[in-house]
Amino acid sequence: MSSEVIDLELGKKSIFKDKVMELLPDGGNLNLCLTCGLCSSGCPATGLEDLDPRKFLRMASLGMDDEILSSPWAWMCTMCQRCLYACPMKIDIPSLIAHVRKNWPKDKQPRGIRGSCDMALKHDTCSAMGASEEDWSFVVEDVAEEVRETQKGFETLQAPMDKEGAYFFLNQNSREPVTEPDEMVPLWKILHLAEADWTYGTKGWAAENYCMFCQDSDAWEKIVRIKAKAVDDLGCKVWLNTE
Repeated sequence: MSSEVIDLELGKKSIFKDKVMELLPDGGNLNLCLTCGLCSSGCPATGLEDLDPRKFLRMASLGMDDEILSSPWAWMCTMCQRCLYACPMKIDIPSLIAHVRKNWPKDKQPRGIRGSCDMALKHDTCSAMGASEEDWSFVVEDVAEEVRETQKGFETLQAPMDKEGAYFFLNQNSREPVTEPDEMVPLWKILHLAEADWTYGTKGWAAENYCMFCQDSDAWEKIVRIKAKAVDDLGCKVWLNTE
């Protein structure tokens, strides 16, 4: 039987090891990690890419940066925090995952997540599909008009846009108006029958924020601020985010 020798490159400066020390109790005493496996037992990503939270923490603490930044496991973590909840020492592994994602080069990040973040920055709609304000307004009114003309009992249904003073400001998953516009209608019907006072906004209407998953803090904050301003500008009291 042969064994593989792992070169830990002990003289190499690690960008993650100091972060691990911050996450560990008692000033970064690795001996306080019990290696009990509770962090891995409930993790939905355990076993993927032959990794789990316990292994990932150990790799980071040993300064294995290259291995961490070449494994897609960090992007398989759901950030659900089950590991933190289960850990008897309360080691914040999700914070480590966030730190790892932040240090991945943008061109190496998963294309779907990175691309959706970049698309959301194209317009003040914040749409991960890149939908403009004009396209969004057109689709909403077109679908609402079709419902009024073809569905009995909903002849007066409205999907308000930029209604000042509305009680609810509603966000929408940005994929639906682009690829599945009819999927928006059931919620409109519920709001119509409930006689809810609601509105969409031409700005900040997209419900998701993929920049959060990329740990792109500046882009994440920019998108949140655009959405919050859209709610405030219309004077809405409650912000309903469907995501």
